[in-house]
Amino acid sequence: MIKGDLVKIKSRNIIALILVMMMVSLLTGCATFENFKTGFIEKPQDMKATIQIGVYQPMTGTDSEAAEQEIKGIELAHDMYPTVNGKIVELVYADNGSDLDAAETAIKELIVKEPKAILGSYGSVYSLVAGEHIKDARIPAIAATNTNPLVTRNNAYYFRVCYVDSNQGDILAKYLLSQKKETTAGVLLPKGDDAALAMATAFTDRMKAETGNENAIVVYEEYKPGAKDFSKQLQIVKDSGVKSVILPGEMSDAANIIKQAKSMGLSTVFLGDTDWSSNDFYKQAGTAATKDNIAFVNFFDAKETINEESEKFLKAYREKYGADTVPQDGVALGYDAYLIALNAIDKADDDADANDVRKVLAGQTQFQGASGMITFSSTGDPIKTAYISTWENGKVVSIHTMDPQ
Repeated sequence: MIKGDLVKIKSRNIIALILVMMMVSLLTGCATFENFKTGFIEKPQDMKATIQIGVYQPMTGTDSEAAEQEIKGIELAHDMYPTVNGKIVELVYADNGSDLDAAETAIKELIVKEPKAILGSYGSVYSLVAGEHIKDARIPAIAATNTNPLVTRNNAYYFRVCYVDSNQGDILAKYLLSQKKETTAGVLLPKGDDAALAMATAFTDRMKAETGNENAIVVYEEYKPGAKDFSKQLQIVKDSGVKSVILPGEMSDAANIIKQAKSMGLSTVFLGDTDWSSNDFYKQAGTAATKDNIAFVNFFDAKETINEESEKFLKAYREKYGADTVPQDGVALGYDAYLIALNAIDKADDDADANDVRKVLAGQTQFQGASGMITFSSTGDPIKTAYISTWENGKVVSIHTMDPQ
């Protein structure tokens, strides 16, 4: 062996030694080689597994625009919390097409995929179509904005994260009694509207019970839905001198009544449901809807971050849609529906089926969501934070927060 070859061999040995020392140095940063192997060589097998959550919504058709708010909230929550129990959450969509026949087909097709939970639908009627199917399949569903009490009635597999119609009437009566210190009120009610009747009845019952006065409702007048002239009913309200009147029913009728009341010079404050928080309502009511003459139940207040989750929600929403954007309550409720489903899946055993997830949901108490604290009652309806809001300068403004009782 010549001298040059020996030099080359020594050089190779030195280089090899340096490489070994570099590898040892790198491995020193890991607790063990197994950690290094797991972290950099092997992918965790669980991350290849998925857990499916169904999204049952009218993504096409007449109700798709309104449903988009719920879907925004669901997808925002999924962006923020994409895994559970080390597994990827896959959103599985089922478009009910804003159609009753399509809704039945959509829910059947979704159930075949065996999701752990189903979110939706916007529109109580589509949830009612789905109700028996999800009960038979033993898969829990969570509605975000359905206010019809029939959605959860006699169905242990349907939950919701918003108040029902009758709850909203009760909340408005409590607001009138505790905050405005008014002991009398009026009711303007559309004929033949069961949801409006439920809201008006709850309002009336609370007013009478709290005041001990069977005559606490000074005015109780009905009108024909879709009517154009409400002057007769409004004149009775004006003559009575009552300060506040609950106005359940379709938002188009409510908007027309509020505009006509303003033209007649009424100083009455009209009380409404959460539909009044929508941009659609404000477009219909226009400048007639002000902080001086309307107040309504709202499920979310973008200016009042009441817990850590609401702060996270608002931050994420504004990062995605713009610093000056304000999420509608449907977005916050869709977000909460996803989160509360994810929380139930997390609390259930790793091999839990959808029925096990339902059992966790049924016992859910004091869940901190973006829209406030949520506890499910025995009927699957929420006991939760509520807000009384109004319109001011074209924006929804909260005027009172009511903690769950």
